[in-house]
Amino acid sequence: MPLARLTTFTHDGLTFDVRDTGPIDGEVVVLLHGFPQRASSWDKVANLLHGHGYRTVAPDQRGYSPGARPPRRRDYTLDLLVGDVVALIHTLDAPRKVHLVGHDWGACVAWPVAARNPDLVASLVSVSVPHPAAFLRSMLGKQLFKSWYIAAFQLPWIPEKILGDPARSKKALRGMGMSHEMAATFRKDIVDHGALSGALNWYRALPLSNPRLTGGRVRVPTTHVWSDGDAALGQRGAQLAEEYVEAPYELQVLAGVSHWIPDEVPETLAEIVCERIITAGDEDARPSGH
Repeated sequence: MPLARLTTFTHDGLTFDVRDTGPIDGEVVVLLHGFPQRASSWDKVANLLHGHGYRTVAPDQRGYSPGARPPRRRDYTLDLLVGDVVALIHTLDAPRKVHLVGHDWGACVAWPVAARNPDLVASLVSVSVPHPAAFLRSMLGKQLFKSWYIAAFQLPWIPEKILGDPARSKKALRGMGMSHEMAATFRKDIVDHGALSGALNWYRALPLSNPRLTGGRVRVPTTHVWSDGDAALGQRGAQLAEEYVEAPYELQVLAGVSHWIPDEVPETLAEIVCERIITAGDEDARPSGH
């Protein structure tokens, strides 16, 4: 039976939009976006991966897809976000395991997906955000001050009012390293698209999430990518991430790059993803006991 493109998938009574592009018979790379962006944030990286023969599948996640915007913050806990991605992978019915890549919040979700489902995931590339347990440990230091906005986002309606204001949101996003064009895309893809409250609910659900999901160890080949110009995430979490991987692991540090790695250096990130996929395949090809 020939493979078919995926434009949507359903889970938990919700319908998610999907960008499924590249060679239909290629190995599947699932791309998970972060805040405050949608699946389109992966377009530059995806196009480069297509040139290497990979099929890319990028969903608009919970709160971002119009058909997947439940109103309560408890509808955005980490276990539900992880369940959405697992449902997507099962919907693909791919002949092989997928390669998982996540940026920002997408990385937060990708880590436990890989930890809990090594039968579905061949490799992991996390971008910017380290393993959740490493991130929590880093909060004991300077990271706490970098993450002040997490507490601010717990407030009702005020974050929507500030980020919904064109001048204020542009100033805030530019201060976090976004370009003028990216800030304009935020206005169109998040605010005008009606996704802002759903996106913020990922933060608001943090106090309700199961803490056991933050500690699972990953047993698939993993690369973590961190940039030294990241205004939101410090180096400590990136250094600690290796302790939670029981498989081949590499830390890639990008100099002079902001938090928005997929937008700013898509060529570099695509190369890193390809390298991890290839080396993961080499590991699988090795005879057992070697």
